[in-house]
Amino acid sequence: MNSLGIDKPAKDTRVVVAMSGGVDSSVVAGLMAREGYDVIGITLQLYDHGEAIHRKGACCAGQDIHDARRVAASLDIPHYVFDYESKFRESVIDDFADSYVRGETPIPCVKCNQTVKFQDLLEASRELNADVLVTGHYIQSRQSNGQYSLYRPLDHGRDQSYFLFATTQEQLDYLRFPLGGMTKDEVRDIARDMGLVVAEKSDSQDICFVPNGNYAQIIQKLRPEAIDPGEIVHLDGRVLGEHKGIIHFTIGQRRGLGISAGEPLYVVKLEPETKRVIVGPYEALATRSVKLKQVNWLGGMSLDEIEEMGPINIEAKVRSTRPPQPARLSVKNGEVEVELVGGEHGVSPGQACVFYADDSEDTQVLGGGWIAQAVSAAA
Repeated sequence: MNSLGIDKPAKDTRVVVAMSGGVDSSVVAGLMAREGYDVIGITLQLYDHGEAIHRKGACCAGQDIHDARRVAASLDIPHYVFDYESKFRESVIDDFADSYVRGETPIPCVKCNQTVKFQDLLEASRELNADVLVTGHYIQSRQSNGQYSLYRPLDHGRDQSYFLFATTQEQLDYLRFPLGGMTKDEVRDIARDMGLVVAEKSDSQDICFVPNGNYAQIIQKLRPEAIDPGEIVHLDGRVLGEHKGIIHFTIGQRRGLGISAGEPLYVVKLEPETKRVIVGPYEALATRSVKLKQVNWLGGMSLDEIEEMGPINIEAKVRSTRPPQPARLSVKNGEVEVELVGGEHGVSPGQACVFYADDSEDTQVLGGGWIAQAVSAAA
C-alpha cells in the first residue's frame, strides 16, 4: 500500500495534480514527484486570463498558469492547461449572478469545487487513467471500512472544509489532500527546500473572476435587470429612501445604505420580487435556525434514519470565518433544518451551513447544505 492508499507501487500509480500556480498545489506536485508517482499536472483556464494577468490576489489568472508551467518544468512532470471557460461561466459565474438577482449571497468557490473541479476535472482525470486526483486544499481524508471520510486540517487557520462540504462520497474516495496534516509555514519551507519559483508567492484572496472585488459590476454586465431601482423600507413600513439595485446590498450590511436615520440600521431582508431592501435594528438580524436545500450528507447514518430517530447534536458553521458552533440537525419530510443553539446574526440565503461531528481539534466533516431560509429568532 503506497502513501495514497493505493495497493501498488508509487511508480505504477498515476496521479493528476490540480495545479493553480500557487505554492500549495505546487508543493503537492513536488511531493508526489519526489515519492516517485507517475504525476501529471493540470491547470484550468477558467476565464479570460488576459484581462487579469497582472492582477494580484486572484487565482487561475494568466500569471498563475505561467507559474504552474514553470513549476511543472522544474519538477520534470508533464503539464496541461484545460480550457474550462465555458463550463466555468455556466456552472459558476452565471450561477453567481443569478443568486445575487434572487437576493442571495452566493459562495462561488464552493460551486467551483462542486462542479468544475470535482466533477469535470475529476472526470478528465479518470479519462487520463489516473488512480487519484490530488489537490492542495487544507483538509484531511482518511479511509475506514472501504471508504474515505473528511476531517478538518491540522492548521485550523487554513481550514477549507467550509468550501468542500459538497464533496460527494464518490468524489471523496478518488481525491487526496496531502497538505491536511501540515501547517502553511511547513508548506512554504518545503517549497523553499524544493527550490520552487512560487515559494514566496502570496496567497490568492479575491474571487478570481471579480476584478477589484466589484461584484455589482460583473452582475450588472450579465444581468442588466439587477440594477432596477426600488425602495428602502424600514421593518415598520416607513419608506426611507431609494436604491439603485438590490445587488448592491447583502444581509447584515450597515454601511453604504444611502439613507439617514436616527438609529443604526442594517439590511435584514431583500425582496427581489418587489425590488425592496428591508432594513431594521441589529436585533432583527437574529437567527435561530436555518432551512437547507441540496444537502450533501457524509455521516455514518443516513438522513432517513435521522428523520426516524429524531434530531441529533452536531456542530455547524454558517460562516467560513467562524469556528463550528453547537447545533441540532433534524429532518422532516426529507427537509433538513439546523437549529443554531447559540443563535447567529445576519445569516443570508445562498450561504452554506456545514456540519461537523463535534468541536474537537480533529473533527469529522459530516457534509452541509445551502441555506434556503434563515428563520428569525422572533418567529
